[in-house]
Amino acid sequence: GELIWGGMIRNDMAAFVFRLVFIFSGAITALLSLDVKGVAHKGDYYAIMLGAVVGMCFMALAADVIMLYLAVETAGIAGYVLAGYVHRDDRSAEAGLKYFLFGAATSAVMLYGLSLLYGFTGETNLNAIATVLASGEVALAAIVVTAVLIVVGVGFKMAAVPFHFWAPDVYEGAPTPVTAFVSTASKTAGFAVLMRVFITGLTASGAWLPMLVALAAVSMTLGNLLALAQTNIKRLLAYSSIAHAGYALVAFVAYSELGMAAMVYYLMAYVVTNLAAFGVVILVARSAGSDEIARYAGMSRRSPYLALAMLVAFLSLAGMPPLAGFFGKFYVFAAAVNAGLVWLAFVGVLNAIVGLYYYLAVLKVVYVSPAPEGAAAVDVPRAYGFALAVLSVGIILLGTASAPWFGWALRAAQGLF
Repeated sequence: GELIWGGMIRNDMAAFVFRLVFIFSGAITALLSLDVKGVAHKGDYYAIMLGAVVGMCFMALAADVIMLYLAVETAGIAGYVLAGYVHRDDRSAEAGLKYFLFGAATSAVMLYGLSLLYGFTGETNLNAIATVLASGEVALAAIVVTAVLIVVGVGFKMAAVPFHFWAPDVYEGAPTPVTAFVSTASKTAGFAVLMRVFITGLTASGAWLPMLVALAAVSMTLGNLLALAQTNIKRLLAYSSIAHAGYALVAFVAYSELGMAAMVYYLMAYVVTNLAAFGVVILVARSAGSDEIARYAGMSRRSPYLALAMLVAFLSLAGMPPLAGFFGKFYVFAAAVNAGLVWLAFVGVLNAIVGLYYYLAVLKVVYVSPAPEGAAAVDVPRAYGFALAVLSVGIILLGTASAPWFGWALRAAQGLF
């Protein structure tokens, strides 16, 4: 990839794929916001979301720690504002504040890590940093400390354990389109930063890799186990997204071209799938007035097409063939096994089985539980119908025709190592 803007930005295939994902997420989120009370006809809401997307694009493009941090803050601050956007609603205000306090704290720790990186190497450009670290002048302990501090900031963005505490509360309280955006685009942006810093910058992988391996295993396991007990669909999807951060990390810690390709493909599949799931959640909440899973009873008979969209999304999240989520997990575990992390792939497979249980439990409510008396069909405005159709087709296409998409992911990974 070429360096532009005085070496602040690297324009390569990886940045291109990530940018496409962010812009797609932003576009779908805008469609999903069109009928939501409190955000639908507010121009500044969409402007702030554009700001967040621009920040995320620069997170994927950054080749310099200064640009990287500016991008993280641009996306971050826009995210805090969006989460607390409906300030008349106490839960939204609480979500915005929690998100902001956690985000400010973790981002400060990350900034300290980046400044240490500059202190140890005298460089801000990630490639130059890698050259200095490779020369062996910087003590291993120093590299590890820096890596830990940076992981705090990135872990918050990805909602990986132990930086996940904000996720369930923010996901539940924020306006649902914002939750959809944060759980897909923001998480993917975290992985983009991980890719830039830990593959281009901190290439001395032996030292900090075990920490990320542990994060992957713990995030998968804790996310899935805590999701089992949820009765609120947004909290369930919050814990499930913590688990999905773990799966994507499994691909990252394989630390190979195949691993990076698997991670990029997994995130593409996850973004399409989770946006579809939240699209359904928004519509049901509009008609039922709540996000309790019990409110989904008998939805398949009231709104068969909406139930079908939910079926496709949840089976993909659960990793059922031939949907996108299955091939995502398949490539991720293949990369881990290929890198000799057989035990991690095994933990991942066990977790996928646990995940299958709570996704199917929700689908059981949708398809098997009797509908309450006098429950009306869920109204689907045209914009939502279009968005859900695009996403459902996307989930099926990313799975059944995974080769071209995975080819993209491979080309994105090739320039990195």
